[in-house]
Amino acid sequence: MTKDECKKVVLDIIADIAPDEDLSNVKPEVRLRDQLQLDSMDFLDIVMELRKRHSIEVPEADYQQLASLDSCAEYLTPKFNALAAKG
Repeated sequence: MTKDECKKVVLDIIADIAPDEDLSNVKPEVRLRDQLQLDSMDFLDIVMELRKRHSIEVPEADYQQLASLDSCAEYLTPKFNALAAKG
């Protein structure tokens, strides 16, 4: 999975948990919570959906790695690729 594909996965999850948000102009380098009306429960929903849909575990200590789309891609892409390698 590429970093762009990973960003799309995160945006798809956000679209499902916050359907009223306009995701067309999300800046990848800016913190998601600074651009979108996401609260801590929404953030937990993102983490839960990553686990439910993609079997990606994000320990609480790593939550700050998911601050922006760019940081999500940096953190999650290797995890997706490791899962794909396991088959």
